[in-house]
Order: sequence, then C-alpha cells, then structure tokens
Amino acid sequence: MTAVDALIRRRLASDVVLINQVSEYIINAGGKRLRPMLLLLAAGALGHRGPDAHQLAAVVEFIHTSTLLHDDVVDESDLRRGRRTANAVWGNAASVLVGDFLYSRSFQLMVELGSMHVQTILADTTNRIAEGEVLQLLHVRNPDTDEAAYIRVIERKTAVLFAAATRLGALLAGVDEATQDKLHDYGLNLGFAFQIADDVLDYASDAETLGKNLGDDLAEGKATLPLIHAIRHSDPDTAATLRAAIQDGDAGALPVVLAAINATRGLDYSRQLARDYAARAVAALEGLDDNAHLGALRGLADYAVNRDH
Repeated sequence: MTAVDALIRRRLASDVVLINQVSEYIINAGGKRLRPMLLLLAAGALGHRGPDAHQLAAVVEFIHTSTLLHDDVVDESDLRRGRRTANAVWGNAASVLVGDFLYSRSFQLMVELGSMHVQTILADTTNRIAEGEVLQLLHVRNPDTDEAAYIRVIERKTAVLFAAATRLGALLAGVDEATQDKLHDYGLNLGFAFQIADDVLDYASDAETLGKNLGDDLAEGKATLPLIHAIRHSDPDTAATLRAAIQDGDAGALPVVLAAINATRGLDYSRQLARDYAARAVAALEGLDDNAHLGALRGLADYAVNRDH
C-alpha cells in the first residue's frame, strides 16, 4: 500500500495547478483505500506481487475517487470523511472536471499495462458504475423504490468495482477462470455487504464518527434499505409519512423516520442482510490455499459489517 500511495501521488501530477490542488485534497482525505487493498490482497493470496499490481491498484483508486467527486456534485454534499467536500471548497465545475481528469488518468495507467483483458474488465466496470449512478438518479425522491431496485443500484454503484478489484488481482496471478470467478464472487458479495452496512450507519451512527451529516440519504431523497424495510412493515399512516419524507427530501423528518426504522427493526434486518452477503463472500474463498493474504480477505468481510464509519 505504501508503494501504491507513492504511485498515486506521482501519477496525480499535472501542470495545471487546480488539478493538483483538488486531487491532493480528495486523495489525502483519509479514505480507507479499500479497493486497491482488495486488489493487492487478491493477487497476494494467489502468489502474485509486483509493480503491475501496484499500478492496477492505483487505477482502481482513481476510478473510485473520480466517482466520489461526481457523486458529491450530484448529491450536493458538503461533508465527506469529516471535512468539506471538494465541490464545497472549489465549486461544482472544478469537481466535475477534476473527476474527469482522474477518470482519464486511470485509463492512461491501465493502457500502459498492455493487457486487453484488463482494459475490458475495467471498461465494462466503469460503464456499469455509470449505469448505477443514472439508476440511482431515477430513484431519487421515489418512495416506490423497493428492495430489489435498491440491490440493483448498489450492485452497480459499489459492488462491481469491488468485484473488478479482486478479479484483476486474480488475473495478474495467472490463475484459471474458475479461480478468477471465486475472487470476483468474493468481491461482489463484499461490496454488497459494505454498502448495506454503510447505509445502516447513515441512520445508526453520528456525524463525527461517520464523517458526514447523519440523515444525508434522507435529505437527498434516497430510499435505502432501513427505510425501505420500515415503509414495508409500518402501518398505513406511518408509511405515508415515510413516503412523504422521501418525496420531499425532508431531513427534518429524521426523528420520525428513525422511530419507524427502530419500531420495524429496520437496522437489524439490514445488518443481517449485510452479514449474509459477507458470509457469501467468505464462502467464495473456500478451496483456495490458506495464507496470510487470504486470512486478511476473510477479515475484511468481518470488518465490512462491523465498522463504525
């Protein structure tokens, strides 16, 4: 990871000062670097280490970071990881354009590796992520969003990049397609677990720990799993109130929403589904030779559902 961080900083460099400022700001914002870590661990679990893994890990992080810049503009967010978002500091135009720079820089890095297979995986993945963003937009302030629709959104928005990271690690290791599929399935299920747990924290944490405003999803009109579950299991009057809160993006309704989520055990339901996906992730690793890297992958499945931010 030290090598990956060094590579990220080298390849962020531009002779356009604003690009350097915005890129450094968001890269230094204290993110978990989970996606590049997954790529390195997947490669290491299958016996591969080297600069090509570092470069692909940086690619995955650049793609993820570009989506964060764009997401914060779309969501009109002003706080991420405990500090002001880039769009709050430099404005929407700068955030979108620097996001484009990071996205295009990621493709420069992947092309340098000269693997059409790598390029195909990442091109397909970034296309799916873009679909997920548009799909989520279609569900903003839509109280009819059900659990199936929610799962479709988080698959594209989050899980596919996790799956790409772990598949790419396996690809670098030169293993057969079946083993690549195992790592892909691990990453996909981990991504589901991670995002569901993230959406739980929006109703179960506090702003200081979470690093963003509590109830942001509600304010943005996003119906995530705890609230979807509450609507489905509340009495008609309460359900109507919850639906109106989504339609209006009413952050002021947060106390009522929290009460309904607690009354219907929406957090418990969502946590259990996250644990189920985490268990599927670990199960996907069965049959692989055990080592410290594989143990770390199993540990990340536990971390994904038990973290506080």
